[in-house]
Amino acid sequence: MSRRHYNLPPLTTLSAFEAAARHLSFKNAAEELSVTPGAVSHQIKALESDLDTTLFQRKHRGVDLTEDGQALYEALSASFGRISKVLTTIRDRKSGGKVTVGSTTAVAALWLSPALIRFWREMPNVNVDQLTQDQPFRNRPDVDFFIRYGREADTSLPHTPLYRDYLIPVASPEIAARLEGASLEMLASERLIHMAWEDPSWITWPEWFQHLGYTGTIPVESRVNSYSVALQLARKGAGLTLCWKRLTQPLLQSGKLVTIGPHGLTAPSLFYLVGRPDEELSGNARALKTWIVQEVQDGSV
Repeated sequence: MSRRHYNLPPLTTLSAFEAAARHLSFKNAAEELSVTPGAVSHQIKALESDLDTTLFQRKHRGVDLTEDGQALYEALSASFGRISKVLTTIRDRKSGGKVTVGSTTAVAALWLSPALIRFWREMPNVNVDQLTQDQPFRNRPDVDFFIRYGREADTSLPHTPLYRDYLIPVASPEIAARLEGASLEMLASERLIHMAWEDPSWITWPEWFQHLGYTGTIPVESRVNSYSVALQLARKGAGLTLCWKRLTQPLLQSGKLVTIGPHGLTAPSLFYLVGRPDEELSGNARALKTWIVQEVQDGSV
C-alpha cells in the first residue's frame, strides 16, 4: 500500500473498519456506507494484511474485536469524533448556525411542523431546516438529529427519550360508530390498511393483534408506505388503520378520525430524539433539542 505523510493505510480501509467495529457487523456497516458486505470485508482484509494482524474474530453469528482491533477502534473513534467537531464548527460558521431536524412525514405534519412554528416565535433568529422521509435516517451527516420510533440500529448515537404512545384502531366516524365495542375477531374481518414499513421497529397489524392475544388470520388487502396516506384513506372510509393516539390528537380532536374501542396497545417502544452528542451540536441545535424535549414534557404531543 502507498504511504503518505502520516504513514496511514488508505482511509477507505479505516472507514470500513471503524463502521464494522462500531456495529460489530459487516452487514450493518455496509448499509451505513452504501456498499456491499463483501466490499466491507475486502477493505478489512486489506487492512489486516497491511498491519499483519487479525482485527476481528469471525464467528457464526457476527464478529468480535481482537485486542489489536479494539485498540485501533478506540483510536479511530476518538480521532473521527475530534474531526467531526471541527467539521461541525466549520459548517455552522458557513451556514449561520442552521439546524437540520428530520422526521417521518406523519410526525412532521401532525406535530413537528406546528411545534417549529412555536419555536420560531420564541427564537426567530434560528434557521431550521426540516427534512422528512419515511425511510430510516441512515448515513445523513447533514441532519443534527431526528425523531423516530424505537431505537436506531447505530447504538453509538445518543437517544433522548420523548414519549410512549398508545396504538388503537381508527376509522371514519361512520365506520367507528358501527364497530364500537367490536371483538378482535370482528376487527380482523374488516378492511385493514397495512403499512409497508422499511423500519422493522414499527408495529404492524399482525403484531398488534398478536400482542392482544388474537391468533387468527390477518388478511392484507391494502398496503401503503406512508402513514400520512394511511390516515387519509381511513378518513375517507377506505378501512381501518392503526393510530398513534398521542401523535394524531389533532385529527382525533377534530372528529375527522374516531378511535374504535375497547382494544388498545401501549407501544412496546418509545419515540426518541436521535442524533449527534450534545458536545458536537451547535448552540442553536442544542437550543432546539432542549426546546423539543420541553414541548413534549409540556404535553404538546
